[in-house]
Amino acid sequence: MGYIAGRYAALDIGTVTCRLLVADVGAAGEVCVLAKRYAITNLGQGVDATGRLSEEAMGRVRATVASYMETLAALQAETGVPAKLTAVATSAARDAENADEFRAMLAGLGVTLAVIPGQREAALSFLGAGSAFAGEPVVVVDIGGGSTEVVGGIAGADPQLARSFDIGCRRVTERFLHADPPAPDELAAARQWTYGQFAPYFQELRDAGLGGARLVAVAGTATTVVSVRDAMEVYDSARVHKSQVTRSQLDEVYRRFSSVPLDGRRRIVGLDPGRAPVIVAGMVILQEVLEAAGADSFTVSESDILEGIILNAAAGFPSGGCD
Repeated sequence: MGYIAGRYAALDIGTVTCRLLVADVGAAGEVCVLAKRYAITNLGQGVDATGRLSEEAMGRVRATVASYMETLAALQAETGVPAKLTAVATSAARDAENADEFRAMLAGLGVTLAVIPGQREAALSFLGAGSAFAGEPVVVVDIGGGSTEVVGGIAGADPQLARSFDIGCRRVTERFLHADPPAPDELAAARQWTYGQFAPYFQELRDAGLGGARLVAVAGTATTVVSVRDAMEVYDSARVHKSQVTRSQLDEVYRRFSSVPLDGRRRIVGLDPGRAPVIVAGMVILQEVLEAAGADSFTVSESDILEGIILNAAAGFPSGGCD
Protein backbone atom coordinates (compact mmCIF):
# COMPACT_ATOMS: atom_id res chain seq x y z
CA MET A 1 0.00 0.00 0.00
CA GLY A 2 1.30 3.44 -0.88
CA TYR A 3 0.96 6.43 1.39
CA ILE A 4 0.83 10.16 0.83
CA ALA A 5 3.47 11.64 3.10
CA GLY A 6 2.20 14.46 5.27
CA ARG A 7 0.73 15.49 8.58
CA TYR A 8 -2.52 13.91 9.71
CA ALA A 9 -4.78 14.11 12.75
CA ALA A 10 -7.31 11.55 13.97
CA LEU A 11 -10.17 12.35 16.32
CA ASP A 12 -11.93 9.31 17.80
CA ILE A 13 -15.13 10.02 19.76
CA GLY A 14 -16.14 6.87 21.55
CA THR A 15 -18.78 5.94 24.09
CA VAL A 16 -16.45 6.61 27.05
CA THR A 17 -13.42 8.48 25.71
CA CYS A 18 -12.56 11.25 23.26
CA ARG A 19 -9.04 11.05 21.83
CA LEU A 20 -6.78 12.93 19.43
CA LEU A 21 -3.64 11.78 17.62
CA VAL A 22 -1.47 14.00 15.44
CA ALA A 23 1.31 12.37 13.43
CA ASP A 24 3.55 12.73 10.42
CA VAL A 25 3.28 9.80 8.01
CA GLY A 26 6.08 8.85 5.63
CA ALA A 27 5.73 7.41 2.15
CA ALA A 28 6.38 3.89 3.49
CA GLY A 29 3.69 4.24 6.16
CA GLU A 30 5.96 5.06 9.08
CA VAL A 31 4.10 7.04 11.77
CA CYS A 32 5.85 9.70 13.85
CA VAL A 33 3.58 10.80 16.71
CA LEU A 34 3.59 14.54 17.41
CA ALA A 35 0.74 14.87 19.91
CA LYS A 36 -1.70 12.59 21.67
CA ARG A 37 -4.63 13.72 23.83
CA TYR A 38 -7.18 11.74 25.82
CA ALA A 39 -10.21 12.55 27.95
CA ILE A 40 -13.06 10.59 29.48
CA THR A 41 -16.19 12.33 28.26
CA ASN A 42 -18.83 9.56 28.57
CA LEU A 43 -20.77 10.49 25.44
CA GLY A 44 -22.72 7.24 25.70
CA GLN A 45 -23.99 7.72 29.23
CA GLY A 46 -27.60 6.51 29.21
CA VAL A 47 -27.76 5.90 25.45
CA ASP A 48 -28.41 2.16 25.80
CA ALA A 49 -31.62 2.91 27.70
CA THR A 50 -32.79 6.12 26.01
CA GLY A 51 -31.47 5.88 22.46
CA ARG A 52 -30.37 9.53 22.68
CA LEU A 53 -27.22 11.50 23.41
CA SER A 54 -27.83 13.82 26.36
CA GLU A 55 -27.19 17.54 26.13
CA GLU A 56 -24.73 17.27 29.01
CA ALA A 57 -22.75 14.49 27.34
CA MET A 58 -22.61 16.29 24.00
CA GLY A 59 -21.49 19.43 25.83
CA ARG A 60 -18.64 17.56 27.50
CA VAL A 61 -17.42 16.26 24.15
CA ARG A 62 -17.79 19.67 22.51
CA ALA A 63 -15.62 21.30 25.18
CA THR A 64 -12.98 18.59 24.79
CA VAL A 65 -12.97 18.80 20.99
CA ALA A 66 -12.66 22.59 21.20
CA SER A 67 -9.51 22.14 23.28
CA TYR A 68 -8.18 19.64 20.74
CA MET A 69 -8.75 22.13 17.94
CA GLU A 70 -6.65 24.60 19.94
CA THR A 71 -3.92 21.94 20.11
CA LEU A 72 -4.00 21.59 16.32
CA ALA A 73 -3.92 25.36 15.83
CA ALA A 74 -0.98 25.76 18.20
CA LEU A 75 0.97 23.00 16.48
CA GLN A 76 0.33 24.57 13.08
CA ALA A 77 1.39 28.00 14.37
CA GLU A 78 4.58 26.50 15.77
CA THR A 79 5.59 24.43 12.73
CA GLY A 80 3.75 26.07 9.85
CA VAL A 81 2.41 22.68 8.79
CA PRO A 82 -1.37 22.02 8.87
CA ALA A 83 -2.73 18.60 9.73
CA LYS A 84 -5.46 16.90 7.70
CA LEU A 85 -8.12 16.03 10.29
CA THR A 86 -10.34 12.95 10.15
CA ALA A 87 -12.99 12.75 12.88
CA VAL A 88 -15.07 9.66 13.60
CA ALA A 89 -17.66 8.67 16.19
CA THR A 90 -18.50 5.09 17.03
CA SER A 91 -21.01 3.09 19.06
CA ALA A 92 -22.82 5.75 21.11
CA ALA A 93 -23.37 7.98 18.10
CA ARG A 94 -24.40 4.97 15.98
CA ASP A 95 -27.09 4.10 18.50
CA ALA A 96 -28.37 7.63 19.05
CA GLU A 97 -31.39 8.96 17.18
CA ASN A 98 -30.07 12.53 17.60
CA ALA A 99 -26.60 11.92 16.12
CA ASP A 100 -27.31 14.59 13.48
CA GLU A 101 -27.62 17.15 16.25
CA PHE A 102 -24.23 16.06 17.58
CA ARG A 103 -22.65 16.31 14.13
CA ALA A 104 -24.06 19.82 13.69
CA MET A 105 -22.67 20.85 17.08
CA LEU A 106 -19.15 19.78 16.08
CA ALA A 107 -19.51 21.33 12.63
CA GLY A 108 -19.67 24.63 14.48
CA LEU A 109 -16.09 23.96 15.57
CA GLY A 110 -15.00 23.23 12.00
CA VAL A 111 -15.08 19.45 12.52
CA THR A 112 -16.70 17.21 9.91
CA LEU A 113 -17.75 14.11 11.83
CA ALA A 114 -18.31 10.68 10.30
CA VAL A 115 -20.40 8.26 12.35
CA ILE A 116 -18.85 5.00 11.21
CA PRO A 117 -20.52 1.58 11.15
CA GLY A 118 -19.17 -1.24 13.31
CA GLN A 119 -17.53 -3.08 10.41
CA ARG A 120 -15.61 0.05 9.46
CA GLU A 121 -14.56 0.59 13.06
CA ALA A 122 -13.31 -3.00 13.15
CA ALA A 123 -11.28 -2.57 9.94
CA LEU A 124 -9.66 0.66 11.18
CA SER A 125 -8.75 -0.95 14.52
CA PHE A 126 -7.19 -3.87 12.65
CA LEU A 127 -5.20 -1.52 10.42
CA GLY A 128 -3.87 0.43 13.38
CA ALA A 129 -3.06 -2.49 15.65
CA GLY A 130 -1.70 -4.57 12.79
CA SER A 131 0.94 -1.95 12.03
CA ALA A 132 2.88 -3.27 15.03
CA PHE A 133 2.73 -6.94 13.94
CA ALA A 134 3.18 -6.81 10.15
CA GLY A 135 2.91 -10.19 8.43
CA GLU A 136 1.76 -12.05 11.53
CA PRO A 137 -1.62 -13.78 11.97
CA VAL A 138 -3.50 -11.75 14.60
CA VAL A 139 -6.93 -11.43 16.13
CA VAL A 140 -7.44 -7.84 17.26
CA VAL A 141 -9.91 -7.12 20.05
CA ASP A 142 -11.04 -3.52 20.64
CA ILE A 143 -13.21 -3.21 23.76
CA GLY A 144 -15.02 0.10 23.79
CA GLY A 145 -17.77 1.62 25.85
CA GLY A 146 -20.65 0.55 23.62
CA SER A 147 -19.19 -2.09 21.31
CA THR A 148 -16.38 -4.59 20.96
CA GLU A 149 -14.72 -5.24 17.61
CA VAL A 150 -13.02 -8.58 16.95
CA VAL A 151 -11.04 -8.80 13.70
CA GLY A 152 -8.81 -11.59 12.40
CA GLY A 153 -6.31 -11.87 9.57
CA ILE A 154 -2.72 -11.26 8.55
CA ALA A 155 -1.50 -7.95 9.93
CA GLY A 156 -0.85 -5.52 7.10
CA ALA A 157 -3.42 -7.15 4.81
CA ASP A 158 -7.19 -6.84 4.63
CA PRO A 159 -9.05 -8.61 7.47
CA GLN A 160 -10.29 -12.14 6.85
CA LEU A 161 -13.13 -11.88 9.36
CA ALA A 162 -14.49 -8.86 11.20
CA ARG A 163 -17.39 -8.45 13.60
CA SER A 164 -18.65 -5.61 15.75
CA PHE A 165 -20.62 -6.69 18.82
CA ASP A 166 -22.94 -4.39 20.77
CA ILE A 167 -21.01 -5.31 23.89
CA GLY A 168 -19.07 -2.57 25.67
CA CYS A 169 -18.03 -1.66 29.19
CA ARG A 170 -20.62 1.10 29.60
CA ARG A 171 -23.39 -0.92 27.95
CA VAL A 172 -22.67 -3.97 30.15
CA THR A 173 -22.43 -1.80 33.27
CA GLU A 174 -25.77 -0.09 32.63
CA ARG A 175 -27.55 -3.33 31.74
CA PHE A 176 -26.19 -5.68 34.40
CA LEU A 177 -23.99 -4.19 37.13
CA HIS A 178 -26.08 -2.17 39.57
CA ALA A 179 -24.74 -3.09 43.02
CA ASP A 180 -21.56 -1.53 44.40
CA PRO A 181 -19.43 -3.58 44.14
CA PRO A 182 -21.25 -5.68 41.54
CA ALA A 183 -23.11 -8.66 42.97
CA PRO A 184 -22.14 -12.24 41.99
CA ASP A 185 -25.45 -12.85 40.21
CA GLU A 186 -25.04 -9.62 38.21
CA LEU A 187 -21.54 -10.63 37.14
CA ALA A 188 -22.72 -14.11 36.22
CA ALA A 189 -25.51 -12.71 34.05
CA ALA A 190 -23.09 -10.33 32.32
CA ARG A 191 -20.69 -13.21 31.63
CA GLN A 192 -23.38 -15.47 30.25
CA TRP A 193 -24.69 -12.79 27.89
CA THR A 194 -21.22 -11.76 26.72
CA TYR A 195 -19.80 -15.24 26.20
CA GLY A 196 -22.92 -16.39 24.40
CA GLN A 197 -22.39 -13.76 21.72
CA PHE A 198 -18.63 -14.18 21.37
CA ALA A 199 -18.37 -17.98 21.29
CA PRO A 200 -19.85 -18.73 17.82
CA TYR A 201 -17.71 -16.05 16.19
CA PHE A 202 -14.49 -17.36 17.74
CA GLN A 203 -15.40 -20.76 16.33
CA GLU A 204 -15.60 -19.07 12.91
CA LEU A 205 -12.11 -17.68 13.48
CA ARG A 206 -10.82 -21.17 14.31
CA ASP A 207 -12.53 -22.60 11.24
CA ALA A 208 -10.77 -19.91 9.16
CA GLY A 209 -7.37 -21.05 10.45
CA LEU A 210 -6.91 -18.24 12.95
CA GLY A 211 -7.25 -20.31 16.11
CA GLY A 212 -3.54 -20.01 16.87
CA ALA A 213 -3.21 -16.33 15.92
CA ARG A 214 -1.79 -13.82 18.37
CA LEU A 215 -4.59 -12.23 20.39
CA VAL A 216 -3.99 -8.45 20.42
CA ALA A 217 -6.08 -6.25 22.71
CA VAL A 218 -6.25 -2.49 22.24
CA ALA A 219 -7.87 0.49 23.98
CA GLY A 220 -8.37 1.49 27.60
CA THR A 221 -9.58 -1.75 29.16
CA ALA A 222 -6.56 -3.67 27.93
CA THR A 223 -4.00 -0.96 28.66
CA THR A 224 -5.43 -0.56 32.16
CA VAL A 225 -4.64 -4.20 32.94
CA VAL A 226 -0.94 -3.51 32.36
CA SER A 227 -0.83 -0.18 34.18
CA VAL A 228 -2.53 -1.69 37.25
CA ARG A 229 -0.55 -4.93 37.13
CA ASP A 230 2.68 -2.89 37.07
CA ALA A 231 1.40 -0.26 39.55
CA MET A 232 2.14 2.66 37.22
CA GLU A 233 1.74 5.90 39.12
CA VAL A 234 2.51 7.64 35.81
CA TYR A 235 1.25 5.92 32.67
CA ASP A 236 4.13 4.72 30.49
CA SER A 237 3.02 4.02 26.93
CA ALA A 238 6.37 2.44 26.00
CA ARG A 239 6.05 -0.13 28.80
CA VAL A 240 2.46 -0.92 27.92
CA HIS A 241 2.96 -1.39 24.18
CA LYS A 242 3.43 -5.07 23.27
CA SER A 243 3.19 -6.21 26.90
CA GLN A 244 2.11 -9.81 27.40
CA VAL A 245 -0.65 -10.42 29.93
CA THR A 246 -1.44 -13.92 31.17
CA ARG A 247 -4.93 -15.07 32.10
CA SER A 248 -3.89 -15.37 35.76
CA GLN A 249 -2.64 -11.76 35.73
CA LEU A 250 -5.90 -10.57 34.16
CA ASP A 251 -7.90 -12.50 36.75
CA GLU A 252 -5.90 -10.94 39.60
CA VAL A 253 -6.52 -7.40 38.28
CA TYR A 254 -10.22 -8.27 37.88
CA ARG A 255 -10.40 -9.46 41.51
CA ARG A 256 -8.89 -6.19 42.69
CA PHE A 257 -11.53 -4.20 40.81
CA SER A 258 -14.57 -6.35 41.52
CA SER A 259 -13.97 -6.79 45.26
CA VAL A 260 -14.18 -3.11 46.23
CA PRO A 261 -16.82 -0.39 45.80
CA LEU A 262 -16.45 2.49 43.36
CA ASP A 263 -14.55 4.77 45.75
CA GLY A 264 -12.02 2.01 46.37
CA ARG A 265 -11.55 1.35 42.67
CA ARG A 266 -10.83 5.02 42.05
CA ARG A 267 -7.83 4.79 44.40
CA ILE A 268 -6.20 1.78 42.72
CA VAL A 269 -2.80 2.77 41.33
CA GLY A 270 -2.70 2.55 37.54
CA LEU A 271 -6.42 3.13 36.95
CA ASP A 272 -7.72 6.41 35.58
CA PRO A 273 -10.35 7.29 38.23
CA GLY A 274 -12.74 8.35 35.47
CA ARG A 275 -12.75 4.78 34.15
CA ALA A 276 -13.58 3.26 37.55
CA PRO A 277 -17.39 3.12 37.01
CA VAL A 278 -17.06 0.85 33.95
CA ILE A 279 -13.79 -1.03 34.49
CA VAL A 280 -15.31 -4.13 36.11
CA ALA A 281 -17.47 -4.67 33.03
CA GLY A 282 -14.41 -4.13 30.83
CA MET A 283 -12.55 -6.86 32.71
CA VAL A 284 -15.51 -9.23 32.36
CA ILE A 285 -15.61 -8.65 28.61
CA LEU A 286 -11.86 -9.24 28.26
CA GLN A 287 -12.05 -12.41 30.35
CA GLU A 288 -14.89 -13.75 28.21
CA VAL A 289 -12.93 -12.93 25.05
CA LEU A 290 -10.10 -15.13 26.34
CA GLU A 291 -12.61 -17.81 27.33
CA ALA A 292 -14.23 -17.83 23.89
CA ALA A 293 -10.83 -17.77 22.18
CA GLY A 294 -9.45 -20.57 24.35
CA ALA A 295 -6.44 -18.32 25.01
CA ASP A 296 -4.29 -18.13 28.12
CA SER A 297 -2.72 -14.75 27.34
CA PHE A 298 -2.97 -11.66 25.14
CA THR A 299 -0.71 -8.90 23.83
CA VAL A 300 -1.54 -5.25 24.50
CA SER A 301 -1.02 -2.74 21.69
CA GLU A 302 -0.90 1.03 22.04
CA SER A 303 -1.48 1.26 18.28
CA ASP A 304 -5.21 1.16 17.69
CA ILE A 305 -8.00 2.82 15.74
CA LEU A 306 -6.28 6.24 15.95
CA GLU A 307 -3.30 4.94 13.97
CA GLY A 308 -5.74 3.14 11.68
CA ILE A 309 -7.61 6.37 10.94
CA ILE A 310 -4.35 8.15 10.16
CA LEU A 311 -2.95 5.37 7.95
CA ASN A 312 -6.29 5.11 6.14
CA ALA A 313 -6.27 8.85 5.44
CA ALA A 314 -2.65 8.76 4.32
CA ALA A 315 -3.54 5.96 1.90
CA GLY A 316 -6.08 8.32 0.33
CA PHE A 317 -9.22 6.50 1.50
CA PRO A 318 -12.31 8.10 3.06
CA SER A 319 -13.16 7.39 6.68
CA GLY A 320 -16.34 5.55 5.72
CA GLY A 321 -19.08 7.49 7.44
CA CYS A 322 -22.60 6.21 7.73
CA ASP A 323 -25.41 8.70 7.33
